[in-house]
Parts: sequence; structure tokens; C-alpha cells
Amino acid sequence: MRRHLIASCIASCLALSSLAGCATMGGASPSDIAAVLASPSRSAADRERDARDKPAEVLALGGFKRGDTVADLLAGAGYYSEILSGIVGPTGKVLLVNNPGYDGFGKKGYTERLAGNRLPNVTHVVGPSDALGLGTDVLDGAVIVMSYHDLYWVDEKQGWQKVDAGRFLDQIAAALKPGGALVVVDHSAKDGTGSAAAQDLHRIEEQFAIADFRAHGLQWEAAIPVLRNPADDRSKNVFDPAIRGKTDRFVHLYRKPR
Repeated sequence: MRRHLIASCIASCLALSSLAGCATMGGASPSDIAAVLASPSRSAADRERDARDKPAEVLALGGFKRGDTVADLLAGAGYYSEILSGIVGPTGKVLLVNNPGYDGFGKKGYTERLAGNRLPNVTHVVGPSDALGLGTDVLDGAVIVMSYHDLYWVDEKQGWQKVDAGRFLDQIAAALKPGGALVVVDHSAKDGTGSAAAQDLHRIEEQFAIADFRAHGLQWEAAIPVLRNPADDRSKNVFDPAIRGKTDRFVHLYRKPR
């Protein structure tokens, strides 16, 4: 019954044409973010990624604005960190946050991105998954893009130890200010699979995610269908050439209660 109610809630919200506008009142609009994306200082690779990831729409959902402090969690090379840098402006701050696994994966990318103090309002933070040192009530917002499922993935041969997902999520909830927003994007798994598909397919069930974040003090507030792909049957690994870059992805907004 609970699962059915959550699904019904999502469907109802997606039917509201004003959903994204309501969620982002007071924040940067898609057109504002588009201006950031148009910066000639951005790399060709990032511009190519824009077309498939639609960051203007995704980040508008969070309502982030100039002067905010926002964390890009498990940021890898920092693609979203750079865009957020432009959104929050010189009076704002972005934390490019990695655990050791993600830091190794993204090192070449973020080294080039941050070279020469190119993004002076971006701070690179590295720490163990259960002790990132984010602080308490310090973030206006945060994003975790296509990496939430990795909290439930284990590959010791690649140096990815089992993560205490609950402690990781508790850190996010603690670090957000009351009313702070969290935007989550991830590859959708089949209904009823929970976190199991994270191991073999790098996917996670949408309804599991809602319940998971809620259990750690963050309330689901909205969703947008901008990265949905009904042609993805959600049976393939996200790195399969047949579906890579075209997976069905959910985009959620969560909020810490005031």
C-alpha cells in the first residue's frame, strides 16, 4: 500500500505543469543557468554532456541561487561543481566532495577544472564515506548525481569498499540547513528491486530512494521527467553501449524540514 501511494504521489506531481516553477521559486531559472552553461570557459566535453544531462532543468529544480553554499556530493571530476560555481557566484561557495574512490576516478578531470584557481569559489573536499566533515546546518543545498546508487555497490578489487549508506545520508541531512534542498539524479531500476540492481546494473529503484532519504530525515518534495526514457527497459547495465547516456533517470527534489 505504501509503495502504491508513493507511486501515485509521483504521478500526480508530474502531472502538474507548474511543478518545476513552484520548486524553484526564488532560485536561478533555467534561463539563468543557461547563461552559465554558455560561458566560453567551459570545456567542449562538458558542453557535449549538457545535451544528454540537461543541467539547466535539473539544477533549476533545486532553487539554488547567488550566495548559496552548495555541496556536489561524490562529484567525481566536478562537472556539476563548475556549473554550480557560476550559479552561486562569487559570494557563494561550492564544495566538490569525494570519497577516496570517487576522488581517484575524477582526479584528472577536477585537476584540470580547478587548475590556476580557475574556480575560486569551489573547494575540493576528500574524506571517508562515513566522515566527510561536512558540518552541521551549513549547506543551503546539495546535489548527488548518478552516484547515490554507489552507496549500495561493492567492488573491493577496484578499491570500493562497502559503504555505510545510512551514515552517509545522515551526514547530508545534518549538513543541510533547515529548509535546505537536495537534488538527486540516478539511473532507474525496475520496480520492486530496491537497491539490489546497484551491484550488477548500477541502477536503483526510485521508490526505494524516496523511502531511503525519508528514513534519514529528508522529505521528498518534487520530481521532474526531464531525463525519463520509456524506451529503457531498465534491464541493462548503464555502461552497456546500447543504453549508455540514454538510461531512464529519475530527478528528485528533497528538503530538510524547517
